[in-house]
Amino acid sequence: MPELIDTHAHLDDASFDADRNAMFSRAREAGVRRQIVPGIDRASWPRIEALCADQSGVYPAYGLHPLFLDAHRDTHLDDLPGWLRERKAVAVGEIGLDFYVEDLDPDRQRRFFREQLEIAREVDLPVILHARRAVEEVTQALKKAGDLRGVVHSFSGSEEQARHLWKLGFHLGIGGPVTYERAHRLRGIVASMPIEFLLLETDAPDQPCAHRRGQRNEPAFMLDVLETVAGLRGETVEYVAECTTANAIRLFQL
Repeated sequence: MPELIDTHAHLDDASFDADRNAMFSRAREAGVRRQIVPGIDRASWPRIEALCADQSGVYPAYGLHPLFLDAHRDTHLDDLPGWLRERKAVAVGEIGLDFYVEDLDPDRQRRFFREQLEIAREVDLPVILHARRAVEEVTQALKKAGDLRGVVHSFSGSEEQARHLWKLGFHLGIGGPVTYERAHRLRGIVASMPIEFLLLETDAPDQPCAHRRGQRNEPAFMLDVLETVAGLRGETVEYVAECTTANAIRLFQL
């Protein structure tokens, strides 16, 4: 089995404090030997920096997540370029738009998103995107910004929206939701999409696979995602592992 890369895991989360080293051991035993840890707010960045310094094969991304809008300040946008350049970040993220949660100011979300896209262009790093009920607007923002690359994490849009993203060179991050049999649209997209735009992820500790519903998610469980994706595509797990790992290495310059 080729090495696997979990391209989206919040491993600085407090739910891992009691067994973080054991979690990493389980991931390595499962073949998931590298992980990318995206930031969610300014307070998370030092935690992620320390975690990545302590563990080999763990890479930081720094960004301001739309769900934590109330915690964000303009000074955090000022701080972001330095963190990205000086701390060996592999991406700007997790950033984006979330129109599912009604009490998040959409205009303020848009401003923080646009400014972080501009920062990503300036520092020449890929973006890790959150787009919940906002795939269309996120895609339009990418088109307008231009000269960007990255991944829409936990993709939940339509096949047409996926095609627009592929035309822009963007990847789809696929995790636990694809293991649910009722996820017909997502499973159909994954079954036939160009494999060069496919990335595997867990979003740990969230979004566990169907048979682990209600449990804490972790990188070792990405094998469930791999097996589901391979089965949907009619390909071997070895082939899907090899391709998705190569995609991650190429996108994030690992």
